[in-house]
Amino acid sequence: MSLIKLANVSLGYNKPILKGVNMEIEPGDFICIVGPNGSGKSTLIKSILGLIKPLKGKIIFENIAPNFIGYMPQETKVDANFPASVSEIVLSGALNKKGFLSFYDKSDVLSMEKSLSLLGITSLKDKCFNQLSGGQRQKVLLARSLVSTNKMLILDEPSNNLDSKSKKELYEILKDLNENHGITVLMVTHDLDHGNLLGNKILSLREDDIFFGPTTEFIRRIHNDK
Repeated sequence: MSLIKLANVSLGYNKPILKGVNMEIEPGDFICIVGPNGSGKSTLIKSILGLIKPLKGKIIFENIAPNFIGYMPQETKVDANFPASVSEIVLSGALNKKGFLSFYDKSDVLSMEKSLSLLGITSLKDKCFNQLSGGQRQKVLLARSLVSTNKMLILDEPSNNLDSKSKKELYEILKDLNENHGITVLMVTHDLDHGNLLGNKILSLREDDIFFGPTTEFIRRIHNDK
């Protein structure tokens, strides 16, 4: 049983950036998407989120809808002059699944509190987002993306601009969400150290060489190429 299937998908704007992508995202997967700048990583995730239509092929949503996928972009800017609290930032993640309904209900508040608790940041609830450290902000933004889903997260280079300690903490949280809470994870990354290859599958985008398969096989290929 798949969540999402990509069948011979070509993606791009005026012309294809990616051609012939075939992959199947299954419940419980932790998939890292790797590749150089301009290889189409962000275009791919925007297509999976339903923001860009494929030029060719199909993206089939089998057991999840795009608006029930939690999404954490590369960077979320909050106006320094707007004193948004952590709870307000996290709660805003509920808007993704509400469509035209722009008001929050009790279940949204409970989801917000659960997400804060799950990431161990309940103590930050009333603090101003702009006063937090980089690592704390990433945890808050991750909690925000969790409010809209109990199935799948898409993360676009979440470890950017984090120090090694904060990066390690973030990876441990993602691993826990995946292994102990059943959250499927799709993560775009540039970093190919061992910490980033904690998932079970890799999608590697390198010009016309597209690899999708087990992480162990991808690592073996890297070693054989050296």
